[in-house]
Amino acid sequence: MKKISPVSRSGRFAHGPGADVAQFTESVSFDWRLWRHDILGSLAHAAMLRKIGVLSKNEVGAIARGLKSIAREIEAGKFRWQAGLEDVHMNIEAGLTRRVPAGAKLHTARSRNDQVALDMRLWLRDEIVLLLGEIAGLQRALVRLAEKNTSVLIPGYTHLQRAQPVYFAHHLLAYVEMLERDCERLWDCHSRVNVCPLGSGAIAGSTLPLDRVFVAKLLGFVDASGKPQLTQNSMDAVSDRDFAVEFCAAGALLAVHISRLAEDLILWASVEFNFIKIADAYTTGSSLMPQKKNPDIAELARGKSGRVIGNLVALLTLLKGLPMTYNRDLQEDKERLFDTADTVRATTRLMAALLRNTKINRATCAAAASDPALLATDLADYLVRKGMPFRRAHHAVGAVVALAEKASKPLNRLTLAELQSVDKTFGRDALGVFDLHRAMAKRNLTGAPGTKEVAKQLARWREQLS
Repeated sequence: MKKISPVSRSGRFAHGPGADVAQFTESVSFDWRLWRHDILGSLAHAAMLRKIGVLSKNEVGAIARGLKSIAREIEAGKFRWQAGLEDVHMNIEAGLTRRVPAGAKLHTARSRNDQVALDMRLWLRDEIVLLLGEIAGLQRALVRLAEKNTSVLIPGYTHLQRAQPVYFAHHLLAYVEMLERDCERLWDCHSRVNVCPLGSGAIAGSTLPLDRVFVAKLLGFVDASGKPQLTQNSMDAVSDRDFAVEFCAAGALLAVHISRLAEDLILWASVEFNFIKIADAYTTGSSLMPQKKNPDIAELARGKSGRVIGNLVALLTLLKGLPMTYNRDLQEDKERLFDTADTVRATTRLMAALLRNTKINRATCAAAASDPALLATDLADYLVRKGMPFRRAHHAVGAVVALAEKASKPLNRLTLAELQSVDKTFGRDALGVFDLHRAMAKRNLTGAPGTKEVAKQLARWREQLS
């Protein structure tokens, strides 16, 4: 049975784990990416141990130099990660202890339980900020595409059937609104990530006079007013993964929003719609059919939402039956968390690039938006303005639609006599309802797709995202 470094095994054990056990239990193959935050946390912990008299000034200096030397090696790809040392924490500690004898004191009043909780919070705090930047980039891409096509009208759809006319820009801004809610959720999540668990130990804190406030301030765990944010229960601190679940939930909803955008783009790029043309660099061909141009980036974005939703379900399932406090099951949280962060960041970034390389087929959009049936509701509103109750107006216009279908005519080609054969309330001005641009000019309620309102919303988003 192969022995491993004593730093990862206590005196309780006569031998190290078997090779199969070591392979099964190691996590350094994926948690190595926490190295930067592990070193940052160790530097703060060492400074605090110096403050309370556990380490001398010379020892803290040597530990800091040793940790920074390890950081340089990791950045250069020269640090040797050992699966036998289980995880990122033990690998770095063992590397430090080999270089600096005082490194053996660094784990004083600290457990891997509160250490990993700290590292994950530090890592996720940074990831949220980076993801927010990617989302802002996607929002800007949507707004810029909208600004380039402010006069373009398309049919809006319900049940994937043509419903009412909307500006193309208005449709794109719907996704900008969705993404803004994603940003708000992530910032809200950030406030709960930004709480320092270090000092909680394995489960019950420490008998040493640790200065948790000092560490929290050093690591930036403070609120907007500079007040340090500390976990208030040591058992909860080491077993809490709510912050990871919350991030994965926000990530899943973001992925769903991007998936919906991708679905619209896929439909619009089809020959049947032909509203948009995606640049060749963001499409692929077929191995068999030479004419094909497939929107693979959008399809993958749509597909990856299932993966991210799966990560959320996996985390919730992982946590649902765990007794207090730390259990090794929690090792399974990292790959799900890492994968969600990686997937949503990459997907958000690629979708922004795709939109920057998409052009609108204006003529096709105009032809689709000119369908007079899109203004059937406006015709009902015309009757309402004449004093007719809406339900009766709705019924009358439905009869007009049926009449037009029977006569094989578009609505705007019916004669006044034909309209009045349904209801005498129709006047000579009724057909003026089908002036599309006049109809859009009337839609000026806040949030409506009216000409002035869309321009106002574009200006608002341009300023907000600048």
